[in-house]
Amino acid sequence: MSYEVSGGTDSPTPSVLERSAVIDLEAIRHNVRQFVAIASPAKVMAVVKADAYGHGAVQVARAALDAGARWLGVAHISEALGLRAAGIDAPLLAWLHTSESNFAAAVAAGVDIGISGWELDAVVAAAREQERPARIHLKIDTGLGRNGCTIDDWDKLLGKAMEHQDEGLLRVVGIFSHLAVADEPHRPETDEQLAVFREALAMAEDSGVDPEVRHIANTPATLSRPDSHFDLVRVGLGLYGLSPFDGQPSSELGLRPAMTVRTLLSNCKRVPKGQGVSYGLKYRTEGESSLGLIPLGYADGVPRVATGGPVRIKGTSYPVVGQIAMDQMVVDFGDLDPEQAAALPGSEVVMFGDGADGGPTADDWAAAAGTINYEIVTRISPRVPRSYVNELAPLEEAAL
Repeated sequence: MSYEVSGGTDSPTPSVLERSAVIDLEAIRHNVRQFVAIASPAKVMAVVKADAYGHGAVQVARAALDAGARWLGVAHISEALGLRAAGIDAPLLAWLHTSESNFAAAVAAGVDIGISGWELDAVVAAAREQERPARIHLKIDTGLGRNGCTIDDWDKLLGKAMEHQDEGLLRVVGIFSHLAVADEPHRPETDEQLAVFREALAMAEDSGVDPEVRHIANTPATLSRPDSHFDLVRVGLGLYGLSPFDGQPSSELGLRPAMTVRTLLSNCKRVPKGQGVSYGLKYRTEGESSLGLIPLGYADGVPRVATGGPVRIKGTSYPVVGQIAMDQMVVDFGDLDPEQAAALPGSEVVMFGDGADGGPTADDWAAAAGTINYEIVTRISPRVPRSYVNELAPLEEAAL
């Protein structure tokens, strides 16, 4: 398989990228269709923050909307403005702000703004400046303890919001919260959070709020808690085909991982027994061996602590040995004959993909690094070019 480079340079264009994160946009569309069916009649918000978890925000947003997502979600206003600049005009919510956030630009661009409390005055000032009502979603902290208004201050926030709505300065479009342990379905805290959310909704109704959407469900809640769907579900991790549940692979959920990180083997050389590998010489060969050099390292987003993480080369998985360096990592092929070793440079190396061929997945690398699959895909750095396949939806889907 080869992956063509997009244009943009004056130099000749090679047919194969040295390293790339290949994003299957049909996998994105497939996953969205799964969640649309699961959540119905609630609508789906595709969460494309952090450059769509490293997959490319503009490309993923377009694919998700093509497949039936009705809203987009990001953390920062700057991310939302990037989507608007790309011509994406779908309903779009940004929810994490500082005093330097560009609320005026958000109001001008029709970006919905999450409000936990202090932001309300700044957003109202921006609405006056733009002479355009702001669209806001009020956030209640139901137990996560991060952003959101506490239940004790909720009445006050509702009152201020409705005063400004009556002035024509804003519209309360939504009420939302975020779940803390939905990825552990046995935990009782989700029930407790949903109870607080319903209390907050009742208080909002008593205050005269009539929101378009009420939303609290993330990917795991969308999959396991139908009672959390309300009007809208926010799908992040599942959009990219990854499972939020420990021990339950994405295939069991009907999801398809969209990212494959691959490169080409840089070198393969014979070494003697006892050869040390990489910084610290924490690994030594047990006998005469052939070492393969992979041009991916922690500057590319490979976790430095993930020694032992698997890579796939010519249909076989090998663990990375020795310390992962900034630009490279090593596998031990064992005692290959010289002709076999000489033929290996230039072979494709898959760090992780969809696992359909038994190869490594983001979950495997998360286990090796002692982290979660969210982090593995999101941390793949801009030094690894993104390449897209299946950019156009199938004709039968496009005709719908």
